[in-house]
Amino acid sequence: MAYFFPEGTKVFYSNTLASAKNLTAVTNAAPAVASCVAHGYADLDPLLISSGWEDANDCVFEADQLTADTFGLTNLDSSNTSWFPAGTGTGTAQKVSGWVEVPQILDISPNGGGVKYGTIAPLGARNDKKQPIGFEAQGLDLKIGYDPTNATIKAMQAITRVFGKVAIKLVIPGGGRIYGYGNLACGEFPEMSKGNAIQLSVGVGFDGRAISYGG
Repeated sequence: MAYFFPEGTKVFYSNTLASAKNLTAVTNAAPAVASCVAHGYADLDPLLISSGWEDANDCVFEADQLTADTFGLTNLDSSNTSWFPAGTGTGTAQKVSGWVEVPQILDISPNGGGVKYGTIAPLGARNDKKQPIGFEAQGLDLKIGYDPTNATIKAMQAITRVFGKVAIKLVIPGGGRIYGYGNLACGEFPEMSKGNAIQLSVGVGFDGRAISYGG
């Protein structure tokens, strides 16, 4: 059993994606193995995946280089063919690089991601049943220190103004890495309260799942 604390956590973003490479096949396995001719990926390369499988689409997975033409998508268990129909997981992979650290983070909190429930109300029963049916959209909220001269903050605001998407990586001391992908929103008007550092709000709404890796 292990416990981790948030102190020392760093958050990085990237909107630098290599050219898409075609995934000609993806196996039903744990982890899934992708076929991609002369992919050139190395172990631990973060890859943004576009896939016919909902639970793999718009997610960032780390690669496990197997051969010149195949690699594993670590932490993608596609063995259940009810949710990962055989032959339909093909798509593309794009290597994510050029990670930039989000500066002056004061607070981190997730948003959304909770379980969605449906209610079953049999006519002949007095008690309804509650059944999980999926998950709410999820994302990440940050508070960062206001600094109108900081080049990284300006770059984040520029991405925001064109509705740009970014990959996100959290590096947690002793606890590994968490990836997400979606639209970045960095505020411009500062939040002020007496006795506290002036702040800006930053948020990322994820298009796909958040994928976690151990240290």
